Amino acid sequence: MNTHDNFSAEAQARRDVPARRGSPGETARQDMLVRYLGAVAIAAVEHAGGEKPAPSAAASATAGTASPPSATPSPPAPPLVRDVMDVPATSVRDDLSYRDIARLLAGERVGALPVVDAEDRVVGVVSECDLLAKVAFEASGHRAGRIGRLRERRLHGKARGETAADLMTSPAVTVLPGATVAEAAWLAALSRLKRMPVTDHEGRLVGVVRRDALLQALIRDDAGIRTEVEARIQACCPPGDRNAVEVTVHDGIVELSGRLPSATAARLVAEVEQIVDVVEVKNLLTAG
Repeated sequence: MNTHDNFSAEAQARRDVPARRGSPGETARQDMLVRYLGAVAIAAVEHAGGEKPAPSAAASATAGTASPPSATPSPPAPPLVRDVMDVPATSVRDDLSYRDIARLLAGERVGALPVVDAEDRVVGVVSECDLLAKVAFEASGHRAGRIGRLRERRLHGKARGETAADLMTSPAVTVLPGATVAEAAWLAALSRLKRMPVTDHEGRLVGVVRRDALLQALIRDDAGIRTEVEARIQACCPPGDRNAVEVTVHDGIVELSGRLPSATAARLVAEVEQIVDVVEVKNLLTAG
């Protein structure tokens, strides 16, 4: 059996395995991740200086009747890293031995820790992977071969280190406390990090921000989404029509029901679709 046949057989075997039943919270977790990825995508576009998503066709069709800018509710201030970071942050000194690093990682129940110098400046990050690489090299007695010799020699030289400064990955990916949560989430996604050191402008450690904290900050609960939808209703609908709209929100899905003039309904739906964290808008409005 050649490589292609072997790969095909493995793929078919995986397809033949019965699907594993998800845990009770699996669907909700997946929905949260989808919403998180959407928020990160928006942050990436803004970080790159791109344009925000274009309005829907309904919004374009009713642009001439849109409410004046002053009537549009101001978006809430974006959450900042300082609002969600962990303080104080555990760190390791650059001269700490690898055995002590292992004990500290186990005691803190984390996979990585920032490494700081004598002035508390972040100089790198040391992880379980760094320690495992050291132990693996020592146990195997592996020596660099001709293929990939330079890279293997670098890894071997690093694995022979005894302190955090020898073993760490440097430079560290860090974020400022004044950065927005969306920017930090974009950076964490780009770097595939679960935890990021937070530093001041001098590079000194002031905290650590976790990926799950960024997730929770980016994704508002249904009550928060409902509040913003209601604000959009106030801005888009004439006073006499506002009480005719009913709003329900479940897992980021907004359902609008009631009676509104067609043009007003189209404008409202377009506005709600632009709200960050809204997964879908179900338009059950009837012409009134």
